[in-house]
Amino acid sequence: MIALGALTSVFLLQFDWFGEAASEEAGPIDTLFDVMIVLSCFVFSIVLVMFGYAIWRFRAKPGDESDGEPIHGNTKLEIAWTVIPTVIVLFGAGYSWVILDDIEEPAPASEQMQVNITAQQFKWTFEYPEEGVTANELHVPVGTQLDLHLTALDVLHSFWVPEWRIKRDLVPRGAGGDEVDDEVRVTPDVEGTYNVVCTELCGVGHSTMRALAVVESQEDFDAWIQETSKAGGGPPVPSPEPGQAEPGGSGGGSSAVPQ
Repeated sequence: MIALGALTSVFLLQFDWFGEAASEEAGPIDTLFDVMIVLSCFVFSIVLVMFGYAIWRFRAKPGDESDGEPIHGNTKLEIAWTVIPTVIVLFGAGYSWVILDDIEEPAPASEQMQVNITAQQFKWTFEYPEEGVTANELHVPVGTQLDLHLTALDVLHSFWVPEWRIKRDLVPRGAGGDEVDDEVRVTPDVEGTYNVVCTELCGVGHSTMRALAVVESQEDFDAWIQETSKAGGGPPVPSPEPGQAEPGGSGGGSSAVPQ
């Protein structure tokens, strides 16, 4: 069992399951996933070996059509297969809690930037309340922790940039939605152009609901803010349906175009 678990673990750990890592949170999340792979491989090996042994050991002999002997059970075995999975689940939950607590630790205010993200069928809108800009592209300075405030206007959506690893649902405001945690933090640390993807089936145009996420130097970000502020003809912050709360913050315009 140990050998089989080790072999399957080594084999599965050879794959780069998530691709490029481009945020400070990606490393701990990838490590957590690798640990879960190893645990799952050993559980799978135990089940597989015991399953094979049971088929071989208790197989019916040729010509034997009698009923199996009635058994009461095995108390020690039942305790073992209850305690071991419980310990594994508690370990996984505790380790996940530690990782989640670590990656959600807020940075000093001077190293944060708030972005209000609004999702609607089938479009993303990004508002920078401190800069007074809205856009259809997400531009962020590298190394800055993003304080993302997420709002949906119609149905459930889900914000995900694969290289950042962070994924969070956007829930419409109103009954039941006001209690949902709509804030998430992520710190992109590799410059480049990525895709914002909606990972919650939200209608016939779900597969087209994408936007660019551009991670750039602070100088390039400041230049983009100035350029889009001067343009002044970009998309306004979308208005919610009657009865829904207004998306947080206020902003100006931007000439950014979704691609």
